[in-house]
Amino acid sequence: MRRQDFTYHLPAELIAQEPLAERAASRMLVLDRITGAVTDRTMRALPEYLRADDLLVVNDTRVIAARLIGTKSTGGRVEILLERALEGRQALAQLSASKAIRSGLEVETPGGMARVLAREGELWRIELPAPALEFCERFGEVPLPPYIRRPPRPEDRERYQSIFAREAGAVAAPTASLHFDEALSAALAAHGVRRACITLHVGAGTFQPLRGEELATHVLHPERGVVGAAACEAIARTRAAGGRVVAVGTTVVRALESAALAAGGQALAPWQGETRLFITPGFHFQVCDVLLTNFHLPQSTLLMLVCAFAGRQTVLDAYAHAVQARYRFFSYGDAMLITAGATA
Repeated sequence: MRRQDFTYHLPAELIAQEPLAERAASRMLVLDRITGAVTDRTMRALPEYLRADDLLVVNDTRVIAARLIGTKSTGGRVEILLERALEGRQALAQLSASKAIRSGLEVETPGGMARVLAREGELWRIELPAPALEFCERFGEVPLPPYIRRPPRPEDRERYQSIFAREAGAVAAPTASLHFDEALSAALAAHGVRRACITLHVGAGTFQPLRGEELATHVLHPERGVVGAAACEAIARTRAAGGRVVAVGTTVVRALESAALAAGGQALAPWQGETRLFITPGFHFQVCDVLLTNFHLPQSTLLMLVCAFAGRQTVLDAYAHAVQARYRFFSYGDAMLITAGATA
């Protein structure tokens, strides 16, 4: 398949620039992937579509204030986007400036001098004045996605973070989780829906477009994930009871399916490591039965994952409905619930 097979028309005014005042006030397009039928609801209706034996799996990664703005000795601006904290004061980062970056470059940041050490693939190894996570939390800013065309504000530190966030390390939010508030979580629990957590630290590469036309030639950026014993046991209990695994977001799908592939056809087992899993149409899903997700960019790897889950034309038809119905798109936008057949 080719990149252009995942194109759709999106008016720019439908790209959400601001979050809603209430998280669970988001709209939710419900897509039956068997029939292609779509229904317009809101997130507060989610319990109606889940069953008492279902398991909600969420990503507990926490977004760090990963963007640092600095200057070279010449006065030129340098943007540092942290990708991964390393031992000591070192980190891997994306660097951008008006002129070429080189090893040995020193960048003055609000918290002191950052030094560029070496190129490592598409990233740069840098050294900061303090350990990376601590330094960025103090002197960095929230790395809002490039399609949000406004500077980050102090309130984004909380709003661009899910209520499940625990493990620091992501540079982009697992956005499907942003629709949950305490009231919705309580309603799901009262309905008998259980919850499990995995961790997948979303990297800056999640926003990188495919460079070539052919999907088969694209290699995803690596992201670190953990699927622990508690999540594996909860999934096994859910399966035994006849319940469904409900993945909250594409990051959960990639983590769970990476763990399943690592198990090699055996029962799902604890897994941790890096994944480059690129899910495209034709992929065999072993763990995830229902998917809650946001609307994704045209020609993006995340849209391709959703198309693999529900069928390319079915998803593109649902997106056309969402555009016509004026849904809000991308990170601060609305949600889509993809089910199969009868609801709860």
